[in-house]
Amino acid sequence: MTRPAALAVAALILVLPLSAVSCSATQKALDCGNTAVKVGTDLNQLSSAYGNANNDPAAAGRAVANLKADLDKLGKNAGSTDVSKAVTDLQQQADKAQQAIDAKQVPDLGPMGDAAANLTKVCTG
Repeated sequence: MTRPAALAVAALILVLPLSAVSCSATQKALDCGNTAVKVGTDLNQLSSAYGNANNDPAAAGRAVANLKADLDKLGKNAGSTDVSKAVTDLQQQADKAQQAIDAKQVPDLGPMGDAAANLTKVCTG
């Protein structure tokens, strides 16, 4: 597994604990649960795309585009300021990954993993 793929998988693992958050207590929990499902799916697709980059180099770009689209929707619907900020931070990292992909470079997914971890912290902290 390549370093970017490993980092994407690590980011996914950091986000998955959000799915255990009870969604019945507060709007923040609802936001976080929805975020976990969407972002987890998108990060999984991104990880798969990097693992399969030799067969379909454009897949990573599509995966980042899906992640960005879902983050845009989630950011607009987030009821918590903290969740909105964490989503915005993750959006910025997705934008940087997209810029690297567009420039035919391998993006550094470490900061994306950090942003996903921050989202986890906001939702569970």
